[in-house]
Amino acid sequence: MSGSSTDVAYLTRALKMPRARQVAESLAETARSQGWDYTEFLAKVLSEEVASRETHGGENRVKAARFPQTKTLDDFDFSHQRSVSRPQISHLHQLDFLREAHNVIFLGPPGTGKTHCETESAGSTRTRTKVGAGDDT
Repeated sequence: MSGSSTDVAYLTRALKMPRARQVAESLAETARSQGWDYTEFLAKVLSEEVASRETHGGENRVKAARFPQTKTLDDFDFSHQRSVSRPQISHLHQLDFLREAHNVIFLGPPGTGKTHCETESAGSTRTRTKVGAGDDT
């Protein structure tokens, strides 16, 4: 491994950019062969890192939350818990509260489905890109 490759490996590790570390060498070869300038090369490396984070970021956040298991809206027994309406939970699944910067609090005694609804909401964020990204509001 050359000195600059070692530097790139160290720096991407320090910056917590694993995907950039994986693709830097192959993109450098492509950049040399296709005559990319430095900015274009850097943009390609950073695009790879961003794409990787968008793909895996939600999974990592759910894992870090240490939810007991992944739940879905289809698994929820609305007949058992009559105080929760399907339309209300479906509306939460749309994640409008995130765009509007509102909090959602699930209150109730044990066994009423609070954790189920929370993990379902967290799971739905994992399947989407950043909510509100690019919004100027």
